[in-house]
Amino acid sequence: MSEYVLQAHQLSKHYKNHPALDRVDMSIRRGSIYGFIGQNGAGKSTLMRIAAGLSRPTSGQIELFGYREGTKLVQARKRIGTTIETPALFPHLTAAENLEVFRLQKGIRDKSQIRQTLSLVGLEQAGSKIAANFSLGMKQRLGLAVSLLGNPELLILDEPTNGLDPVGVVELRELLLHLNRDKRISILISSHILSELHLLASDYGIIHNGRMLEQLSVSELQAKCRQYLHIKVDSPERALGIIQEEWQTTEYEIDADGIIRLYEPFGRPGELSAKLFAAGLEVQQFMPMGEKLERYYTKLIGGAANGKPVTV
Repeated sequence: MSEYVLQAHQLSKHYKNHPALDRVDMSIRRGSIYGFIGQNGAGKSTLMRIAAGLSRPTSGQIELFGYREGTKLVQARKRIGTTIETPALFPHLTAAENLEVFRLQKGIRDKSQIRQTLSLVGLEQAGSKIAANFSLGMKQRLGLAVSLLGNPELLILDEPTNGLDPVGVVELRELLLHLNRDKRISILISSHILSELHLLASDYGIIHNGRMLEQLSVSELQAKCRQYLHIKVDSPERALGIIQEEWQTTEYEIDADGIIRLYEPFGRPGELSAKLFAAGLEVQQFMPMGEKLERYYTKLIGGAANGKPVTV
């Protein structure tokens, strides 16, 4: 049994002269939740479409469950469920009728999967309401239900939180964690809500302008997200003067609200706090913190966009 449910090997896709994907390598471990991060147009949906067999690569290969070619790859695609871009639904049919169509298309004999899957995604009370009258969030749930038919081993979900209210986002997160932990379904998920991915993903891939910038596990991300002192004082300029005079460091940032993020000397917070108080500064906030996924991602793609090394 392959350690990976999905791998991309030097995968490229060109539309005329535009490279949507440029020699992308990707590895998704069995049992993981892989958070796929990138701006609109970065290549996330293109890669997902190729993995699902909805598009052909210009060069390179997709590997599913250890299979790369021919009928074995076609058979392997029957072991995945996908919701890519807008869910393809029949607007004049109810939720149950939609699932019945897809059940027949997939050759699934067990009709009880329809009721079970609707209950799983919270649409068991949809009744006779047709999909055309669904909210965007309900359509997202129904699209997820379609992808769950047939008990897939890998879910590929493109922006599944679109249209969901905050409660719906939390419910979806809990559902995906349940599917991953209890049913052992591996998940490839893209989202613009990076804080939500941070609560879900065990691994990350960061793509920018069609190129994979980095793949890393959650433990590797935590190691790279630098620790810092979060400092808010009544005079940031005076505080920075003290920091520069006493420690001769430039390892800091200051944001528009005057918050100072001091990366060095992080190991001497007590000494710094005493210096600020001794200078008569009003220290309003002074606490150790760590960078989050959003900040790490912004730095990474900022460096790539400016031709800088993508190390942080």
